[in-house]
Amino acid sequence: MSASLAPECNEVKERYDSCFLKWYSEKFIRGTAKTDECEPLFKQYKECLGKALKERGIDTMLEEARADNKENDLEYMKPSPKAT
Repeated sequence: MSASLAPECNEVKERYDSCFLKWYSEKFIRGTAKTDECEPLFKQYKECLGKALKERGIDTMLEEARADNKENDLEYMKPSPKAT
């Protein structure tokens, strides 16, 4: 598994990755998944990463990049025309 963008988040990312791979292969693929039991770990990782990005000032750069590309995102997110 790969390391996190923020080294301080590596431990929680590793736990989430392990949980997700197990859940995906043992439950989701077999169609027995009722809930995403790894969601709490994902939330922990997301919070850790968000904090790290904010401390480094990367969060504002991401927001600016998203705002600059909003029109492109809207264009690419349109549903594909159905073939007849």
